Amino acid sequence: MTDVVDADELLRRIRVARDWAAEREAGTGGLSGTDGSAGTPAADIDRVVFSVVREVLDEIINPGTHSRQQ
Repeated sequence: MTDVVDADELLRRIRVARDWAAEREAGTGGLSGTDGSAGTPAADIDRVVFSVVREVLDEIINPGTHSRQQ
């Protein structure tokens, strides 16, 4: 990736990635590495991973608006 992008394009790309992660988390975008069966261990792991990715991207878009859990 050698394209130079401005801040608006970067934000657009982050939002697209966040929306994609939200779809995957909800199970509407298929599940990687599984047969798509809900409730399987791999599907549960995928859901958690995409949830974390979505939360990180949300924090980039709206810094400081999310609670920190410890």
